[in-house]
Amino acid sequence: MADGAKRVKKHRDKMKAAGLKPVTIWIPDVNAPGFREQIARAIEVINADAESQRVMDEMLALSDFSDWK
Repeated sequence: MADGAKRVKKHRDKMKAAGLKPVTIWIPDVNAPGFREQIARAIEVINADAESQRVMDEMLALSDFSDWK
C-alpha cells in the first residue's frame, strides 16, 4: 500500500473509531452550461411569489444581525 493510501486509511479508521462515517454529497456544478440561467429562472419565480416574500419578511424580522461585521 502506498504512503498516501496508508495515511487515508489511518485517517478513516480514526474517524470511524470516533463514531463517524464518510458521506458523499452531490451538489450542482456551478460551471455547467445553463446553470446560471436555471438559477436566474428560479430566483424570478421565488421573487414573483407573494408567499415567498412574506416568509422572507418574517425570517428577517426574527433575525438578529447586530453582531455581523
